[in-house]
Amino acid sequence: MQQRTDGHHDDGHDGAPTSRTASSDPATSTVRHLRPGRDPERPLPPAEELLELLHDVLRAVRRDTADRLGPGAAPGQLRMLRVLDRCERPCRLGELAEALDVAPRSVTTKVDQAEADGWIRRIPDPRDRRATLVELTDAGHDLLDRAARQRHAGVRARLDALDPDEQRTLLDLLRRVAGATPGD
Repeated sequence: MQQRTDGHHDDGHDGAPTSRTASSDPATSTVRHLRPGRDPERPLPPAEELLELLHDVLRAVRRDTADRLGPGAAPGQLRMLRVLDRCERPCRLGELAEALDVAPRSVTTKVDQAEADGWIRRIPDPRDRRATLVELTDAGHDLLDRAARQRHAGVRARLDALDPDEQRTLLDLLRRVAGATPGD
């Protein structure tokens, strides 16, 4: 994760430049993304705003988690470690790249860094001497445990900005949206 000149972190998940306008009251502020040519006074259609806001919340939680865990624990690294944690056996680099939906060259760079940090280890594939497998180390499992605790704390902190009734309303509405089928 790189520090940008505006003081925010770049997690590499957002390709479009954005700026934010908000009211002075954080409890009632509306976040609007401005794309080139967009009128800041025109609100987004509800479906687009929902997607933008969900993305913002998830990205903020990922960033906070990575920041609290320290150097090297970028959101992309943590995602790779979570995928490895779900594997039932050591994983080939090609399988890992496919699961992450990235180019094999990209996963090799991430694996190199995670190995240098002690979070994963490479082992020879017993069925194919040309192939290498990767698996989490105890330190990798520990990092994922700490990341999960930090992620949950970040979500709780955001929910704590709402009173209990608002929390229930938000969760009820999100459940309805999550369970809705197109055309309902």
